[in-house]
Order: sequence, then structure tokens, then C-alpha cells
Amino acid sequence: MRRRPGIGGLQTAAAARDHYRLLGENVAKLRTDLMKEQLATFRSQLEEFARKHKNDIRKNPTFRAQFHEMCAKVGVDPLASNKGFWAELLGIGDFYYELGVQIVEICLATRPHNGGLINLHELCTLLRQKRKSDREAVSEDDCLRAISKLKILGSGFEVISVGKRKFVRSVPTELNKDHNEILELAQAQGFVTVDEVERRLSWTSGRATDALDTLLDEGLAMIDDGHRDGKRRYWFPCVSSISSSVGSDM
Repeated sequence: MRRRPGIGGLQTAAAARDHYRLLGENVAKLRTDLMKEQLATFRSQLEEFARKHKNDIRKNPTFRAQFHEMCAKVGVDPLASNKGFWAELLGIGDFYYELGVQIVEICLATRPHNGGLINLHELCTLLRQKRKSDREAVSEDDCLRAISKLKILGSGFEVISVGKRKFVRSVPTELNKDHNEILELAQAQGFVTVDEVERRLSWTSGRATDALDTLLDEGLAMIDDGHRDGKRRYWFPCVSSISSSVGSDM
């Protein structure tokens, strides 16, 4: 017959459990404290690195992107406040604010051409043309960071992916999967036809026409009927270069 443990045995087992629980909590606290100490050390080294390479961070876009990656690993956002330590040390808060303003200006200037959807690469090209007299070079990474700060204003600016390319949307247009597939298809030659959409995407005529009409209504497409084959072309300025046509107007 199995004997039940006595009161003394239960108390001993409970005390052992409490001991191991406290031991586990102490180990966890030690690890947390050690991580905090290491993080503080790394942040201090990051500040020293920023002071030493201040000019490189401001002038070299590749170096700047690598610096942002290091900051992200320790939970530091140099753009969080224009009045913070990092902004005063590097001046990059003002740099990205200025980029944001110029990006808005470019999107507004090109909207009559592209309906409010512009290729990120094209946007960066226009931005560099606009800033050609400035000392700091600008990369696509810089554009993306500046746009991410514009979203805080609720201004409708957003980066979307269409195939392998990124586009900046500056109007509150909702593009669904069908619209994105047509835009990706149009990247080859700048336009599509209803027949091409039906054939390449295996769609019905109604589905192709409906998606194209929506893109037309949103100002993202233009109609071209002047061809001998009688087929209507739907042109998409957002996938074509417009630097030469609008660069001089900004």
C-alpha cells in the first residue's frame, strides 16, 4: 500500500519549488541587467561613432543607411525628434524634414502626369535634380525614410510594391490585386490593351475592362486610340520616365 507524504514532506517540496522559482527569477534578472548594461555600452559607442563620422553620415547615403541599421539594432531612432540628441548631433532630422517637403512638392507637380502614383526610382531622380546644388547625396533609402515620416501627418503618402518595383502613392486610391497586375504588365512597354490583359493574365473581357476603367477613372491611365490596328492602348505614365518633361518645372 502506497503511503501519502506527511505534512513535513509537503512543506519541504513547496520550499524547494519556491527556492527554484526565486533562483530562476534571479538568473533572469541578472541576464536582463547584463543585456541592459551591454545595450547602454553599445549606445554610448554608437554616439561616439556618430560624433567621429558625422560628416560621412550626412554626406554619404550608403554610410547613412548603414548607420540607420546600427541604430535600429539598439532601438535608437535618430528621426524620432527634431530636438533630440541625435538631431542636434547630426542635423539629420532637418535633412529628412527637408526631403519630405521636396517629395511632397514633386508628387504634387507630377500628379497631372501620373495620377498620384510615381515610381520610387523616378521620384529619387527628380529629387536629385531638384537638390543638385545641395551637398548631401540622396538615396532611395533616404526617400523611404522621409516618406515614412510623412505618414505621421496622415497625408496619404504610402509606398506600395508592384512586381519588383516600388511606387509612391500620394492620393488615397485603393489598388487591388487586379490593378497591381495590370501595372506590372504595363512596365514592359508603358501601356496595355484589353486583348493583351485577357491573353497574358487569362482574364475575361469584363474583368479586364472593369479594372482598366477603374485605373482610368483614378487618373492613373491615359487612352490612346490613334492606331491602325484599331486597338485602344491604355498608357500608364507612372511606369514611364517623366524627368525630362517635368524636371524643369519644379
